[in-house]
This record gives sequence, structure tokens and C-alpha cells, in this order.
Amino acid sequence: MTADVLRYAAFTDHGLGGNPAGVVLDATGLSDPDMLAIAADVGYSETAFLTPTGQSARFGMRYFSPRAEVAFCGHATIASAVALAESIGPGAITLDTLAGPVTVATQQTPDGYTATLTSVPTRTAPAADALVSRALDLLGWDRDDLDDRYPPHIAYAGNDHLILAAATRRRLADLDYDFPALELLMAEQGWTTLHLFWAETPTLFHARNPFPPGGVVEDPATGAAAAAFGGYLRALHLVPVPGRVIIVQGQDMGAPSRLIVDLGDSAPGVEVTGRATRLTGL
Repeated sequence: MTADVLRYAAFTDHGLGGNPAGVVLDATGLSDPDMLAIAADVGYSETAFLTPTGQSARFGMRYFSPRAEVAFCGHATIASAVALAESIGPGAITLDTLAGPVTVATQQTPDGYTATLTSVPTRTAPAADALVSRALDLLGWDRDDLDDRYPPHIAYAGNDHLILAAATRRRLADLDYDFPALELLMAEQGWTTLHLFWAETPTLFHARNPFPPGGVVEDPATGAAAAAFGGYLRALHLVPVPGRVIIVQGQDMGAPSRLIVDLGDSAPGVEVTGRATRLTGL
């Protein structure tokens, strides 16, 4: 089993921070156990595996955490798209993921490449009160810690995410949860991350994403959750549409990240844009 693994930080903020992802540009011949073993060896929350389809702008795409395969991963998609742009040039590509086809457009700027993914159609539904109570208990939060302007929901853009709004920035900053118990709850419910956020303004949000299913306490930038959150905001008419929101993430773990979310008024998906920086010397 051999593979050339590239390493990128996705959703960097002025070249800093971001969420690291492994990228294998040609996974032809790799079995599922091979890909899982490579992802475990890389050790990042996600490693992406691309397979040429014979069409110049279309690739098969698989995502593996060190523990399991996931249907969709936003930051690994951004990292992969930038890696492809650096290899074959910028433009639009289609990635065939387990969650469905995802289109990504890359563009070269004076500061490097940016990538914009368009998610699969989003959906969202209120979270059951009993489930919210269980999650709050494991987080060590009280009901008073929630911002009632943003109701708890299960939002989807390729994966399910529990959406919880913190009433204060201080509450969001103090993240200390029961990892094993939350991992069990998330496995039971099929949640990929918890998307915890605080609204600084109606269009600027600070976010944190616990990710026990991936074997990490927290993701510093989560494109899939950003897309699901954008769909949630649109469906509940919490932001003007069409419009743009900014999500800053990773600040509390020393990995500042910036995600740009664009919401159309007719398209079923959500656009998420970010930069990616190749990591060298590893």
C-alpha cells in the first residue's frame, strides 16, 4: 500500500490557522482498509482520496477520518480542490461523494487559490427537546446558556449536525465536554459534529465544532457544518437572502479559520468559500 499524501490547511485566515487535511490525488487501486490505514497514519481529522473518472473535470471522492469513512467533508474538499488547481490549473470540477455530486470552483488570486464548494441540497428540522437536554448535559451547559433567537436544529448538507447557539462568547469559549459520552450520543444519532456558535452580528458568527466521531476533541474549521448552518439560517429566515455570512472558527484552539458562506434564494445548496495553504516540512 503506497500513496502520495499531500498536506494542506484549509480555510486559513491570511495564511494562518485553518484545518489540516490529507489529500491523495490518485487513489486508484487503494482498498477501503488501505484508505482508512493511510488516514490513521496521517492523523488529521480527515484525509481525502480522489479517483480519476476519465473525465477531465470529474473525480470520485472518498473521505476518511482516522476511525471511519464519512460521507462528506468540507475542509478536505477545499484542500483537494486547491491541490488540483495547483496541479492542473484552476476551474470548475465535480466531485462524486457518498453524499452526492459536489461542484467546486477554484480561482487564482494574488494571495493564492480560493475554492468555492456548492453543497448538496440542505435541510433542517427542530431537534427533539430530550436530545437537546442530553447534549447540553454532556457539554456542561444549561438552557440559560442558549440564545433563544436561534432554535436548536439538526441541519444537513451531506452530514447531520446538531446546531446550538451560545448566548455569550464566554460560554462558547469555555468548551469542556464528556468526550466518550458525547461520542456515544453522536454515534446513536448519526451526527458528524456539534455546531456550537455565537452571533457577534446577524451575519458574523463564531463557531466551535466538537468532533468525537473523528477521534478529535474539536475541528478548527468545518466546511460541511458551515454549509448546513447556512441552510439552517436560510430556512429559518434568520439572514437576508441572497446574502453572505462569515464564520470564524478555531480561535479558541489557536488555529484561526475563516469560512465564507453564500446563500442563494433559489439554489438548494449552499456555497462555502475558503483558502488552502500547503503544509511543508512535515
